[in-house]
Amino acid sequence: MKTPLSLLACALLLMACQQTTSELQPIPGSITYGGQPTQKLMKSPIGSLLPHTFTDQWGDRVKEIYILQPDRTLKLVSRFYIDSPFD
Repeated sequence: MKTPLSLLACALLLMACQQTTSELQPIPGSITYGGQPTQKLMKSPIGSLLPHTFTDQWGDRVKEIYILQPDRTLKLVSRFYIDSPFD
C-alpha cells in the first residue's frame, strides 16, 4: 500500500512544480512588474478580473488580465498582444 501513496505524493509534487514554472512573469509595463502594488483593492470582490492594457518596450500593444486573490494581491493570469490596425 505504500507504493500508491508515494506515487500520489510524487505526482502532486510534479504538478506543483509545473504550476510555478508555467505562471506568467510580469514584463515592463505590467502592474506587478517590480512587485505588488502598494495600494490594495479593498472594495473589489475577491476573484474580480482586472484588465490592463499598455505598450511594451518594443512598442507592441499588450493586454493583461489579473485576478484579485483572497489576500488582496493581483495574480497575472493572461497576456496577449493586440494587433495594430496599421501593421
